[in-house]
Amino acid sequence: MNILFFPLQAQAAPAAGTGAGGFWIMILLLFGVMYFFMIRPQRKQQKELEAFRSSLKKGDKVVTTGGIFGTVDEITDRTVLIKVDGDVKLRVDKNSIVKDYTNAQ
Repeated sequence: MNILFFPLQAQAAPAAGTGAGGFWIMILLLFGVMYFFMIRPQRKQQKELEAFRSSLKKGDKVVTTGGIFGTVDEITDRTVLIKVDGDVKLRVDKNSIVKDYTNAQ
């Protein structure tokens, strides 16, 4: 027997009856893995961010998605007034606030 052809002969033919059932089990396992490693952590992170945004209060130091650091001066339902420097204040959408850095310094 030639050694070069041995790996080709070692492959067994698929067993009879393993058709669509095995395929669907693999697809379900794939979706299960995707859910636990991709979708579930992202949902958890979104809930934490939403809880953070709803708990904002005056005096919190925050960072926006654009990288602007400031202190919360006023909060409405959809917007936040941020004091950036001196008398400079910016009104931004509440969804653009991404991080609290009050205790970072």
